[in-house]
This record gives sequence, structure tokens and C-alpha cells, in this order.
Amino acid sequence: MALRRVLGLGAALGRRSCCSQHPLPPDFVEALRAVVGGPNVSTAMAVREQHGHDESMHACAPPDAVVWPQAVGQVQELAALCHRCHVPMVPFGTGTGLEGGVNAVQGGVCFDLSRMDAITELSLEDFSVAVEPGVTRKALNSYLRGTGLWFPVDPGADASLCGMAATGASGTNAVRYGTMRPNVLNLRVVLPDGRLFHTAGPGRQPRKRAAGYDLTSLFVGSEGTLGFLTQATLRLHPLPEATAATIATFPSVRAAVDCTVQVLQAAVPVARIEFLDEVMVGACGRFSGLELPEAPLLLLELHGSRHSLAEQQRQAEEIVRLNGGSGVAWAEEPEERGRLWDMRHSAWYAALALRPGCQGYSTDVCVPISRLPDVVVETKRDLQDSSLTGPMVGHVGDGNFHCILVFNRQDPAEAQRIHAFTQRLGRRALAAGGTCTGEHGVGLGKRALLLEELGPEGLDTLRCIKAALDPHNLMNPGKVL
Repeated sequence: MALRRVLGLGAALGRRSCCSQHPLPPDFVEALRAVVGGPNVSTAMAVREQHGHDESMHACAPPDAVVWPQAVGQVQELAALCHRCHVPMVPFGTGTGLEGGVNAVQGGVCFDLSRMDAITELSLEDFSVAVEPGVTRKALNSYLRGTGLWFPVDPGADASLCGMAATGASGTNAVRYGTMRPNVLNLRVVLPDGRLFHTAGPGRQPRKRAAGYDLTSLFVGSEGTLGFLTQATLRLHPLPEATAATIATFPSVRAAVDCTVQVLQAAVPVARIEFLDEVMVGACGRFSGLELPEAPLLLLELHGSRHSLAEQQRQAEEIVRLNGGSGVAWAEEPEERGRLWDMRHSAWYAALALRPGCQGYSTDVCVPISRLPDVVVETKRDLQDSSLTGPMVGHVGDGNFHCILVFNRQDPAEAQRIHAFTQRLGRRALAAGGTCTGEHGVGLGKRALLLEELGPEGLDTLRCIKAALDPHNLMNPGKVL
């Protein structure tokens, strides 16, 4: 409990234990089984605990039951049942979130949607596809192999695509292809009372629309607090004819981030531009078995035609040199590029390896590009002054970066420093005109910062929307608001 208090989670998690203080109504579990069948309902403690946490540091808060619907009609029936009985509902995809978004802080029923895994309505001519919540991004791109199309949003983990929509996920390709928000064309949503609707209308997938409120964008990033996303119609992109990736090392953090800003200002159409500080480079090099100079690093990737790629490479190399960078050698074969990106995607595990037996906590902010160098340098200094192990990594092409904080959960003093640092980081981003979270979401840990970001009027507006769609506060209660 000490760690929960230190991190500001006591109020949310203090209401919950392994045994709910508000047990399910009599015969309720049997009613769940009547909808989806006995094998698709579990109240076993091991299963509940597995569904009571994500990859974040927030303490496990298990639901009272877990159900596995296999069709949208079952989701509707289950939601209507929970609504009638005032039982909380928590959507669950792959559990790869980073802000406690699936923790059942008020108990209730966890809806594990992984068995709804149909891929439908693929239109090569319209560059679109519809997926159910059990479809992950890797599964979709495997399905698309040979079509000349792909879905580029890549948060690192093999997350479910509807879960990525629910959290407003982003990732390494966002600088060129955008986040989930512009790549979702339509959503099929089950509301808390079991009603079904499509945010852009049934069967519709226009590239743009001006017909009323943008309901699709409302549900993208809603973190399971407004309804169940049971299908997402996604925008696909053509595979680039040619791809090249490179690593460039720099004499300082500022030089690396300044280079990023100048690459963007020069309109070099980079697909990915990732920053790692020297601590993260050393950790990733050792973890991945790559020999890397322990210095701030940029990992750049270019997409385009073979002709245009050569010009992009020349421009990027020149800007790297102007900022004191070195070591530019382009990898164009898939295997070589794969090794570089495997190194980058191992950052979480590489950071944990810096202090075996300790826990990790990844937090993110996003700031305007013009403020990025100052904010990154100030954050680096803050980490050092706080004596924290917190390697930095970021999708700096869109102003988004992360600190992976590795700490001893048994040390309350260190946990207090972690909490104080994350609050300063969030407020530093807000003071720079940015946001307290670029892609992880609010979940449990950033609700106070959301209030500071939006102000009382903004938060009241969110509460009004929540109350209109979920008047009994049954959808993922305790999150965001």
C-alpha cells in the first residue's frame, strides 16, 4: 500500500482487494454462462489476476469474473445484463497498455475480446479493411502480405488494433503515417446498455466527412470508458518501393534532438526518426548484442521510390554532419533493417536489464517540435539530479518521448522520487505547450495532469459526455476522469 500512496493510487486501488467489496449479484455468473457458454466464463483467481493488470506499474486489481464473447451479439447481451444489474465492465485486448487501463479498480466483469478475430471488408481499391478486436497489428500485416498494402501504426508491442484505437496508440511510424486517430475510418461500438451503432454509419468508410459531430474521433482514445469497440475500419497504405534505415551518433543529447528538428524543417520525408540517449543506447546494445558507441543516437528510416530515396539520404546525411553526427551507413536489406528495429523495440527489456529484479515504469509526454530540444535536455538533467535510472527513448519526429524508469518497488524513497519526477515531467510538457501523454493514455496515473491540461471546463465537458453515454459509470470506472 505504501507504493500506491506514494504514486497517488491509494484512492483508486484502495477500494479493491482480491475479494470484491461489492460481490456480483446472486446467479449473475450463471447468467453470463447462459450467454456465452460455461467454458467462456471464469472466476478462477489466476485468470482474474491475469486480467487485472497491464504492463504498467499499477498494482493488480482483478475483476470478479472474466468472459470471452465470440460475436458482437454476445457483447451486446453481456453489456445489457451488466447494465441492468449495475455491474462494472472492463474491455480487455492484449493487456499491453502502460497506464493501468485494464485494472478493474471497482471489480465487475472483464470482457476479453481476443476470440473475436475476424478480418473482413478488405478493399484493395479503397485502401481499407475491417478488423475485430482480437486482431493484432502483426496478424493484420501478415494477412495483407502480397497485397502491396500494410497498416503502419506500430507502438512496438503486438497490440490489438481495436485496443490501439481505444488508447489512441501511436509509435515509430507516426511522423509519416500518423497515429491511430487519422487511420480509423469507422468504429462499430457496443454502448454500455447493449445498443449497437457505427460511428460513421453502417458500412461507411469515407476518407473525410463533415456530417455532424466526429463520433469516430470521440471513441478513439476513450480508453474503454464509453463503450466496447467491436470492429474498426482502418485506412491502409501502399508499401514503399524502397526503404533505408541508418543509425547516427551525436556528441550530445541536444545535438541529436536539434538534428531531428532540422530534418523536419528541411522537409525530408522521414518515415521514422527515433532518439535514444546514451544510457538507452548502452542498454540496448548489450541486450541485443550490437556494438554501438554509447552516445546519443538517432535511428532514421526513409520510405519512397528508389530514385527519391537517394536524394532523401543525401539530405539527411548533410544535416547529421552539420550537427556533429557520425556513423551514417544505410541498411536497405530487410534483415539488416530488422536487426536495427529489433534493437529499438527491445528498449523496455533492455532498460529492465540495467537493474535486475527491479520494476519498470514507462511514462511519455509530447511537446511542439520547436520546444523539443529544451524539454529533452531539461528532462535529462532532472533525471540525473534525481539519481534515477531512467533511460530516454522517443518518437522525436512528432515531439513524443519516453522515460523508462527502473526502480526498486521495496524502496519508498525511490518510489517517491519517481512520482515527483513524473509529475514534473508532465508539467514541463504542459508548460511547453504540449500534452501529458502523447500515446500511452491517461488511465489511472495521469488524471490529475489531465485536469491541469484541459482545465476545469474541459474536464467538466468530458464528464458530461461520459454521463450522457454511461450514466451509471459502469464502463471502465476509475479511469481518465
